[in-house]
Amino acid sequence: MSRMLRASAIMAAGTMVSRATGFVRTMVLAAAIGTAALGDAYNAAYAIPYAILDLLLLGVLSSVVVPMIVKAHREDADGGRAYEQRLLTLTTLALIVVAVLAVWAAPLLIDLYTDWRPGEPKFEWAVTLARFILPQLAFFGVGAVAGAILNTRDRFAAPMWAPVLNNVVVIGVFVAYWVLGYGDTRPSGTALALLGIGTTAGIVAQAVVLIVALKRVGFSFRPRLGLRGARLGEMAGAGVWTIGYVIVTQLGFVLITNLSSAAGDVVAGHGITPYTLAFQLFQLPYGVIGVSVITAMLPRMSRSVGEGRLDEVRAEFGSGVRLIASVMVPVSLLLMVLGPAITVPLYARGATSVADATYIGQVLQVYGMALVPFAIFQMLLRVFYAFGDTRTPVYVGTGTTAVMAALMVLFNSLVPPAYLVMALAFAYAVAYAVGAVIAWMLASRRVGGLGGWTIGSALTKMYVAALPTALLALGAVWASQRFFGSLTVLTSLIILAVGGGLGGALYLMIAHRMRIPEVNSIVGMVAGRVGR
Repeated sequence: MSRMLRASAIMAAGTMVSRATGFVRTMVLAAAIGTAALGDAYNAAYAIPYAILDLLLLGVLSSVVVPMIVKAHREDADGGRAYEQRLLTLTTLALIVVAVLAVWAAPLLIDLYTDWRPGEPKFEWAVTLARFILPQLAFFGVGAVAGAILNTRDRFAAPMWAPVLNNVVVIGVFVAYWVLGYGDTRPSGTALALLGIGTTAGIVAQAVVLIVALKRVGFSFRPRLGLRGARLGEMAGAGVWTIGYVIVTQLGFVLITNLSSAAGDVVAGHGITPYTLAFQLFQLPYGVIGVSVITAMLPRMSRSVGEGRLDEVRAEFGSGVRLIASVMVPVSLLLMVLGPAITVPLYARGATSVADATYIGQVLQVYGMALVPFAIFQMLLRVFYAFGDTRTPVYVGTGTTAVMAALMVLFNSLVPPAYLVMALAFAYAVAYAVGAVIAWMLASRRVGGLGGWTIGSALTKMYVAALPTALLALGAVWASQRFFGSLTVLTSLIILAVGGGLGGALYLMIAHRMRIPEVNSIVGMVAGRVGR
């Protein structure tokens, strides 16, 4: 666990700063363009390149490319150097073509991902923004491959710190938009260009940082256009299933954006934007801890599988789940209690009212239920990927998405539009809980047991240790409502100080008393670094 802790700590530090600057980014965004028409248009356009990258690259990157690079390091005479160069060359060229096609098809993409119609202001704004934002596809893809190469060299810092520069650039753009007074209604072409080009500029800066980091570890880029030695056949055999998994999950995402955009048309401020902002906050703890642990774990699990050491695979998985859960368990409970108290100080300014920010927090409360099952689900998928099995995750993902889609369609017919995005978040939580159970059973068979009793006992202790924290936070919310009435920025900060600050300290104290080793390891590591 010590190696995982050290690697995860480096990544978690960078990710934490990245997410902190990401908070500032979304705060300025909400203040500048709000959660109604322009906010929905921007978030719809902003989501499309990430959806395309998920489809074409990012899912394949974690499940196929990283294990393939590790294999090239082990088997190729040059240690995989030519393979890495060829991979980077082909990815760059392919994504340039994709970016050009996506810009051309921007109206079709907006029509696919939203319930809006051509001619409506939101539709036209979204198309214009998408044409400025979609060129980032090429730069994002190059940065993603560069980050994968760095990870296989156990260089985790740059991929986790590069997004900080991206956020800083985009924060500057949103501040300029806000200061120039463009507003959130009837934006001019210049205003839309500032938002779109500024967003792409952040991704360009992020890619440049990763390319520089590659050079510093001795990687010399030489364009290689030949397909011989690219292992495309082997990669396609595994990647086609991963792409199938991503297609399934993207169908779920398309359903979410269509339903939420329709709800936003009925109740302003209750559409795509609150879903997006709440989802970003929900992903924060997983991004800081979960992604860091998984990124450090996958290359080692792939090596262990390649050498036939299944006991090490089980050990890596078990320690990874316990390490992630030691943070996710208390955070999930705090999100379920403190959602509005978190979002009001973040978003209630400028074009976003307290009521709009409160609704984002209510969506976040529901998403809190999904945090632990979602994290465990993602960990389980990496077990299959370490074996080179990308087929099983497609089946599991299809079942998970089917459950989610069925619930979303049901809720859309039963729940008023003002509460629909909250209902969509609940469907997400239920679906990933079901998916985690199914994935666990299948992965356990593959590895010969995942240590379910040990992991279950550890999770039970963590929930017992976190329960007083949740009660303290609930008491802070109740006292604030009783003595101060409606939620404000000031009362939210008081609630966070008591429920989040003192509550977090209470969890650490109880977990230490209960001798939960993962919490003690994290506290000891942090204390040692602070002491130095």
